Amino acid sequence: MAGHSKWHNIKHRKAAVDKKRGKIWTKCAKAIIVAAKTGGPDPASNLSLRYAIDEARYANMPRDTIERAIKKGAGELGGDNYEPVRYEGYGPGGVAIIVDALTDNRTRTVGDLRLAFGKYGGNLGNSGCVGYMFEAKGQIIVSTIQHDESDRKAKPIPRGELSEKIMEAAINAGADDIEEPETGEEESQWTILTPVPAFQPVKEALEAAKIKIAEAQIAMVPTMRTQVRGEDAKRLLALIDAVEDLDDVQKVWANFDLDESEVAALGG
Repeated sequence: MAGHSKWHNIKHRKAAVDKKRGKIWTKCAKAIIVAAKTGGPDPASNLSLRYAIDEARYANMPRDTIERAIKKGAGELGGDNYEPVRYEGYGPGGVAIIVDALTDNRTRTVGDLRLAFGKYGGNLGNSGCVGYMFEAKGQIIVSTIQHDESDRKAKPIPRGELSEKIMEAAINAGADDIEEPETGEEESQWTILTPVPAFQPVKEALEAAKIKIAEAQIAMVPTMRTQVRGEDAKRLLALIDAVEDLDDVQKVWANFDLDESEVAALGG
């Protein structure tokens, strides 16, 4: 699991570049539009919309852009008609992959995915071919670099003190697993997993404890993992990056694991 956590750090550096290109905001806007269209424009009664709005806020999406996406979903403004589609398949080394997309053209989306999978040694499968290897969980990411909000010039909160606050808040609110940050790294993160019903209570408990959340989502978490090495690892990560860069793709979930030597070789 440690290697997989370290790869999350590598992905965070890539995500920072994606944010500059506006890709993440575009994906967040699509999610908000679909959630508002499906369940209505009020996040108080539409949990999917609340989650989509929160994810957009964690990505620092402007408030007016969020509001505009809600209005598009509610039909108050014109916009494209997106629908959610899930694809499943295999990557190099037999790694199971789930792709969640929002699309206005299924033919285009599946064509783009087949090209990406084929280029890097994977293949799309039938619906349900790998889904049984995953379960839905709340996933909350908390950075190890946190400041006292009352004094932004102060040094970051000591990691030990922060860990105690996170453990107390998250476990008492219903979290069932907390993955500790990598030791020896200046900036890493805690990964908190929750049952889906406890996702919102755990988020609210962390926020009440003045803990800043970096990411929060309902994730497809692997129940079994596949170790990948060497060329398979390189091709798999290239495949995941290529799929994530597709405009129609929202999320990519995979059940791979990397050992420390592989992570180091890949720039972790």
